[in-house]
Amino acid sequence: MTTPPGAPPARVVVVGILRNDRGDVLLCRMPEDRGVFPGQWGLPGGGVEPGETLERALRREIREELGLELREVVPLFFSEGTHSKLFPDGQRRQIQMIFLLFECRAEPGEIRLSPEFDAFAWVSRADLASYALNTATVATFRRLGLLPS
Repeated sequence: MTTPPGAPPARVVVVGILRNDRGDVLLCRMPEDRGVFPGQWGLPGGGVEPGETLERALRREIREELGLELREVVPLFFSEGTHSKLFPDGQRRQIQMIFLLFECRAEPGEIRLSPEFDAFAWVSRADLASYALNTATVATFRRLGLLPS
């Protein structure tokens, strides 16, 4: 993918909407000092590496970030936007992000967070609005009918 001069770099990001048997959604909170949405709650996932299929990238990201293996992966839709990413050294950079969203179910197991996140919660639909959700997650949940428009 070629980025036009002056445009922010583009990054393809796979995102998992993980649900448990009760239908609760797994939310993860980014640390205050890094990431695209510092200190906010969102969905797990990450960038697709060269040579990876989308599903393989999603499975790797969920394994790395949460310590879980996926048993179901169903593609849903994509969204995009330009976001400011905060790096641990305090530097910020604009990134054009193309989010590819997947409905997922994980194999039973204990969640073990990587440093990408500092907290997680299984959240019912009724409680989603009480979390400080990032803008991309709000847009995703509205599109899925989990939050009002």
